[in-house]
Amino acid sequence: MKMLRAPLLMVGLLLCSQGFAATAQQNKMTTCNADATAKSLKGDERKAFMSTCLKAAPAADAAKPLTPQQEKMKTCNATATTQALTGDARKTFMSDCLKKK
Repeated sequence: MKMLRAPLLMVGLLLCSQGFAATAQQNKMTTCNADATAKSLKGDERKAFMSTCLKAAPAADAAKPLTPQQEKMKTCNATATTQALTGDARKTFMSDCLKKK
């Protein structure tokens, strides 16, 4: 009996720890469900709303600002494209451009 305690305890802890971490999909489901409840949707209207809501792209990703490094990369990449640089010339330009402050 004592030999079963440790493995059972480990399995129990593992199952409990997974319950605390909500995935992005679970968060989205919670938000959509709350919105549907706030709108007092029932039956087919609720199903249609939930389907559309869960398929929608997250708004937070679209509004997320670029980091300074991403901005620099975007600017350097655009400049290299307008100069029609390819191959080693582009690689050298990008390296130099990204090193500048």
